[in-house]
Amino acid sequence: MNKSVYESPLSARYSSKEMKYIFSPDMKFKTWRKLWIALAESEMELGLPITQEQIDEMKAHADDINYEVAQEREKLVRHDVMSHVYAYGQQCPNAKGIIHLGATSCYVGDNTDLIIMTEALKLVRNKIITVIRNLSKFADEYKALPTLAFTHFQPAQPTTVGKRATLWIQDLLLDLEDVEYQLSKAKLLGSKGTTGTQASFLELFEGDHEKCKALDQKIAEKMGFKGCYAVSGQTYSRKVDSQFLNVLAGIAQSAAKFSNDIRLLQHLKEVEEPFEKNQIGSSAMAYKRNPMRSERIGSLSRYVMADVLNGYFTTATQWFERTLDDSANKRLSVPEAFLAIDGILDLYANVADGLVVYPKVIESRLRKELPFMATENIMMDAVKLRGADRQELHEKIRQHSMAASRVVKEEGGENDLLERIAADEAFGVTIEELENLLRPEKYTGRAKEQTIDFLNDEVKPVLEKYSEIKDEKPEINV
Repeated sequence: MNKSVYESPLSARYSSKEMKYIFSPDMKFKTWRKLWIALAESEMELGLPITQEQIDEMKAHADDINYEVAQEREKLVRHDVMSHVYAYGQQCPNAKGIIHLGATSCYVGDNTDLIIMTEALKLVRNKIITVIRNLSKFADEYKALPTLAFTHFQPAQPTTVGKRATLWIQDLLLDLEDVEYQLSKAKLLGSKGTTGTQASFLELFEGDHEKCKALDQKIAEKMGFKGCYAVSGQTYSRKVDSQFLNVLAGIAQSAAKFSNDIRLLQHLKEVEEPFEKNQIGSSAMAYKRNPMRSERIGSLSRYVMADVLNGYFTTATQWFERTLDDSANKRLSVPEAFLAIDGILDLYANVADGLVVYPKVIESRLRKELPFMATENIMMDAVKLRGADRQELHEKIRQHSMAASRVVKEEGGENDLLERIAADEAFGVTIEELENLLRPEKYTGRAKEQTIDFLNDEVKPVLEKYSEIKDEKPEINV
């Protein structure tokens, strides 16, 4: 590694080797050569004077790219595509004259971009499945563990730890639907020519429109796609890039929400992200266990959510059939969004697989708040069993609750609401009877059952559909 040259942190620190390869020069230029082979083969099949020997020669050098020749040529002609056409021709002297026949630069450039984004999104899909699988195990293990729920980050009616995890999973299932939809409509640009009219190919095929249409379809099928966009300018619509970025930004939203919840739970000492034996939480405060991974998820997610605007602006500012103010932006915004999401999902999988739960802390906090939450049941029992006046008891509970709250907030004391109610003859209940009311599972509603149903009905079919995706332990670099 050259320490005197800037390197993107997304490559150096966060993204996996699999995602980095998808956006590597090697993947790009090998795909160019595959596209040139697909073009030549299709043109031969449609009657142009191209021989099988020429095709075989091209295939023989599909992967051994002579980068040095291409780089030297580009210094001279200042054109990356034509430099690689020249370099390929040096290796394939018999096929030299038919490489890139009838095509424009966007034939290899744009089709490759579409292929790469599709492959990258497949990797993203696989990583979402890993996260869902990890969270599902967690949700199932803690489906019945009562915990204090929060609205506005204020104590609210209890839920269970597992039920809370289903909310994270549900967001990812929604993201997975978007990923699958985007993949389901994947298409190539095809061979549309300089302004999208296929004029050069119509000339090659001597006015045969059907062969022009067939050329697109053949290329698509050879590259593993169902078809090509029916119309285009010189480029495919940059709205496609926006759609890919939208999907990634949606995943970033889900991951950021999860990471914020974990950070808050870690502050409460109820649930923590993994913390390694030799990990240092703070350079100054040795006792600290900072939620570094969750913070990084949030940080990278913010980047992806902001990055999506690049796709919007690029799409909106394209002029007629082609303008080049998209190119430099696409080279940054699309790969970096995928690299960031890749890093986010690896972190998400790592955290979800190693969450540490502290049931005693959870129970302690819940029990401090339960007396307030039990007041409705206490009041209803008094009315139902002893014929008490509901309105009178409501006012008494309000007064007792305010007094108990003052003890907790102003004096730092324990919640003595139950003792106050037991001492009030209007309720006619003992402290022992009240304590019996405070079993946490009485107040979690259907949280456990909802979790079981959700995992069985919604999650299990998805995990079975993708059962071939292996459980992999992502490597967290820093």
